[in-house]
Amino acid sequence: LEALFTTVTNVNFDPERIAQKIREGTAITARIRGLHEEACLRAGKTPETFPTMLPQPLAGDLDAMVSQGEKVGIQQRILAVGGERTSLQELVFYGLKGMAAYADHAMILGREDDSIYSFFHEALNGLCDQTASAETLIKLALRCGEMNLRTMALLDSANTAAYGEPTPTRVRVTPKAGKAIVVSGHDLKDLDALLEQTRGTGVNVYTHGEMLPAHGYPGLKKHQHLVGNYGGAWQDQAREFDAFPGAILMTTNCIQRPRDSYRDRIFTSGLVAWPGVKHIPDRNFAPVIKAALESPGFADDGPEQYVTVGFGRNTLMSLLPRIAEAVRSGAVRHVFLIGGCDGAKSGRNYYTEFAQMVPKDCLILTLACGKYRFNKLEFGETAGIPRLLDCGQCNDAYSAITFAAALAKEFGCGVNDLPLSLVLSWYEQKAVAILLTLLHLGIRSIRIGPTLPAFISPSLLKTLSEQFNLMPTSDPRRDIETILAE
Repeated sequence: LEALFTTVTNVNFDPERIAQKIREGTAITARIRGLHEEACLRAGKTPETFPTMLPQPLAGDLDAMVSQGEKVGIQQRILAVGGERTSLQELVFYGLKGMAAYADHAMILGREDDSIYSFFHEALNGLCDQTASAETLIKLALRCGEMNLRTMALLDSANTAAYGEPTPTRVRVTPKAGKAIVVSGHDLKDLDALLEQTRGTGVNVYTHGEMLPAHGYPGLKKHQHLVGNYGGAWQDQAREFDAFPGAILMTTNCIQRPRDSYRDRIFTSGLVAWPGVKHIPDRNFAPVIKAALESPGFADDGPEQYVTVGFGRNTLMSLLPRIAEAVRSGAVRHVFLIGGCDGAKSGRNYYTEFAQMVPKDCLILTLACGKYRFNKLEFGETAGIPRLLDCGQCNDAYSAITFAAALAKEFGCGVNDLPLSLVLSWYEQKAVAILLTLLHLGIRSIRIGPTLPAFISPSLLKTLSEQFNLMPTSDPRRDIETILAE
C-alpha cells in the first residue's frame, strides 16, 4: 500500500526512501513465497509459479536499481507487449496508485477492508501477466474502478467517524495577525494532531490546497486557532510559501522543490519526502511549532474574504428534495460537476471560463484542488440553493456519486438521464482512479482535460470513446452550449 502511494505524483522525491520501500517489498515477496511453498509441501502439492516483474536478485545500490527499473519500464513493455496493452497496464496501475492513497488514509484512521487489500494483490498479479489480453486488462481497469468506489466509501466513513459530518462553513481566505503554520496535503489526522499541539501557543493554523475542506468537519473546526485557508492549489506553492511568514507542513502529496527562502521552515510528514527537508515521522510537531514561533508571522489582519465549504454527502442529501423540486419546476436547468486536479500547464483557465459561463439557472458541484480555478468567484443562489457546492477533497467524489445516484432514484431514471454533466480536470493518479469508478458505474459523456493523459494510446481513447463517450474538453462556451442542447 505504502509503496503504491509513495509513487503517486509529488509525494516522495527522496531516492533512498523509495529504494527502502523496494527493499521492503522484495523481503515481503520472498517471505510470502516461502510461506506458500511451505504450505504446498505440507499439503503434498506442487508450488505454483507466479508471474513477476521484480528483478532477481535486487541490486544493492541506487544506480543499479535504476538500471533494473529501466528493464521493466514503459518503453521496454511497449516492445514486449505493444502500445495498446502497455497503455491499459498503465491505466490500471495509475488507478491502483490512486486507490492506494485513499486506502492508506482510511487505514491511518483505523478503517480497513480485506477485500480491498485482496484486490491489490489480484490486480498487481494481473499486471505481471504479460500474456493478458486487452479485453482482460479493460475488465481489470473497471474492476479497479469498482474497488476504488468501495475504498472511497471506506475513507468517507473513516473521516466522518473521526471528525463528524461536514457542514457548510465559511472559511476566511485572508490572513489574521499572529504567528502562523500552514498545512498542505490531505491527511486530516496530521492536521488534528497539529491543532491539538498548538492549542494555547498563540500560533494560528491555516490550511492550504486540498486541506481546505477540513474546515467543514466539526471535530476540526472546533479549534478556534484554525483560522482560515492560505493560498490556492499545489502548483503555486513556491510563490505562496515564499511569502508565508511562518512554518509549513506538507502531508501526503503535493510537495514541490522548496525555495531556499523557506527550506529551513518547511517540514514533511507521512510518506512525503524531499532530500534535505526535515521529516516528522511520529506526529510530534514540536519542531514545526518552534519554527513558527521563531518566524515573524503576519503583522496585520488582511481584508476579510471568505469561501464556503462543507457540502459533503449528508449535506447534499439534505438538499436533495429542494434540488429535485427546483429541477422539476425548471428553476434549476442543469447541474455541472466541475472538479479534479489543478496544475500549472496552460489551458486550465478553461475551467475558470467554464464556471463563469455556466448559466445562472444551473448549479455547480466541485471538489479537489481544481476548485481553486473559480472558488473565490461569487456565484450567488438559484431557487434558494447556493449555486456553488464544494463537496470536499478529491476522494469526496464519493459524495457527488452518492448524490447523483439518489437524484436518479428520485426521478426514476439512470444517472445518464439526469440533467447532470461531468467536466473533469486531471493531473495525477487519484483522478484516474475516480475516472475508472465513474466508468465502472456506466456514467457516459464525461469531458476530461485540459489534455488527455499521455499514457492513453489512440486505440484506448477510441475504445473509451465508443464504450463511454469519453471526450476531451474543447472550448468552454461551445461545450456548455452542446451540453445544454442535448
